[in-house]
Amino acid sequence: MDAKVDTQDEILFERLEGGIARVIFNRPQARNAFTFSMYERLGEFCGQAGEDPEVRAIILTGAGDKAFAAGTDINQFRAFKTPQDAIEYEARISKILSAIEACPKPVIAAINGACTGGGGAIAAVSDIRIASAHSRYGFPIAKTLGNILSMASFSRLVTLVGPSRAKEMIFTARLIGAEEALQAGLLHEVVPEGGDVQARALEVARTIAGNAPLTLRATKEAIRRLGQKISAEEGEDLVLMCYMSEDFREGMDAFLNKRPPQWKGR
Repeated sequence: MDAKVDTQDEILFERLEGGIARVIFNRPQARNAFTFSMYERLGEFCGQAGEDPEVRAIILTGAGDKAFAAGTDINQFRAFKTPQDAIEYEARISKILSAIEACPKPVIAAINGACTGGGGAIAAVSDIRIASAHSRYGFPIAKTLGNILSMASFSRLVTLVGPSRAKEMIFTARLIGAEEALQAGLLHEVVPEGGDVQARALEVARTIAGNAPLTLRATKEAIRRLGQKISAEEGEDLVLMCYMSEDFREGMDAFLNKRPPQWKGR
């Protein structure tokens, strides 16, 4: 497994004592928004950590205190021109999220600040989510780009919060505060104001790392198997409706130019 890399890298991997591995999304200047290469490296790391007998638990977190991760960097979408671009993007993200979900080691999301879009999806596939009191969670896609979650991400969100609240979150595009997210089931724990979310995540990781590895692995896989299975193809028409629309182009342009989008519904 990779050792810690240069601090100028967009994603950092490090080993801590006690069988803990930590991944740091390292683009604080961009609210830790993900590039395609960051997604790929995260998936590779989860695969490596899953096979490493010395790793007992994994912490995912964002650099700084502004954001866990603010989804995909908007600039990654500017080259989208064909239906295949949209389908391949969703397939790419689904592959990475599935790698986190299927990783046999427990994964803890240590959330400090905004956890939105793709960042929210990464947190949702983590096994435990611990957040600072000032964190906010949501999927504001109806307000920003006018795109869509994958069918698998919808399924995970509905499993966590139920269909009614999932629709309300997407429809209103609001980011919910940490306490509401805790009550909704999006978070397991909120660290009080002034507390250290990284220290608490490490404490929980060490507790988990001290427990029977095969029990943890079997429990995680059993619950994954119980989850609703929806093929990616079942949602391709919805993906194309959003990503190939005029509204998606408008959303990107408005976001990059810091102006309100003018939606047309086509």
